[in-house]
Amino acid sequence: MEGLKKLFLPITATLGFIQKYFKSMLFLLLLFVLFAPQDEQSLVSNNLQEIKLIGPIFDTTEVVEALDKAREDEKIKGVLLTVNSPGGTVPPSIEVMEAVKRLKGIKPIVVYAAGTLASGSYYASCYADEIIANPGSMVGSIGVIMHGANVSGLMQKIGVESQVIQAGTYKQVGTADRKWNKAEKAELNKVIQDTYMTFVNDVAEGRSLDPKTYRTYADAHIFTASQAKEVGLVDTLGVMYDAKNRVAELAEVDDARWNKEDKFDKFIKKLSAETASMVHIYFPELSLR
Repeated sequence: MEGLKKLFLPITATLGFIQKYFKSMLFLLLLFVLFAPQDEQSLVSNNLQEIKLIGPIFDTTEVVEALDKAREDEKIKGVLLTVNSPGGTVPPSIEVMEAVKRLKGIKPIVVYAAGTLASGSYYASCYADEIIANPGSMVGSIGVIMHGANVSGLMQKIGVESQVIQAGTYKQVGTADRKWNKAEKAELNKVIQDTYMTFVNDVAEGRSLDPKTYRTYADAHIFTASQAKEVGLVDTLGVMYDAKNRVAELAEVDDARWNKEDKFDKFIKKLSAETASMVHIYFPELSLR
């Protein structure tokens, strides 16, 4: 009997292992089916890179890293930055703009306005070699805004009073428990105007526009794609097909091989963007919208 047990031990051990870890093995198999390369081309190195800037701009770490990685990757000959964003906060928009500037000149970068290219997302894009806009897209809104609520009336109704000890005349600027006074509004306006003119000057430099006539293309005007072309904010109108062909042309690539975004990474990015958007609702700050 013991001899039979030893004889069949490898088989029983294998069956026991499969039974114990069946769910884990099934999960790994599903992951392989979902995310494994779909064809032989998936195994070939890409020579063109599409990077997406989608949704409100709060955290652009991944976009900036992708742009810098494409700049350093010798196999990548050109980049398409696909944008569909209403804008967002100032610092992350500038982070993308600077990454685009670092890339430009080393290899061509084209921005494709897939839906909305406005405010912070336009700031992020203005130094690209070319901007191609979908004919149905909205472009512009070059302006800066800071807003806040005055909840003092609500606080009185529910019997809540704020208590503050401060050092510095303007330390309470922007608080929501009372109406902002004239001096505080002037202090905030000073910040808004300086940020706005920095925005305008970068757009003028990036797009080779006259900064003296900024009211024609900035001033928070909202343009259709064709109107944006008239004032110099975009170069041509077209669809994704045209934008990709233009990148390949500028990169002098005959056998265009575009990257395909990993499905799992795409899911995580979407989840992160939605989470950041929800958090920002409760923690507002200076915005390009």
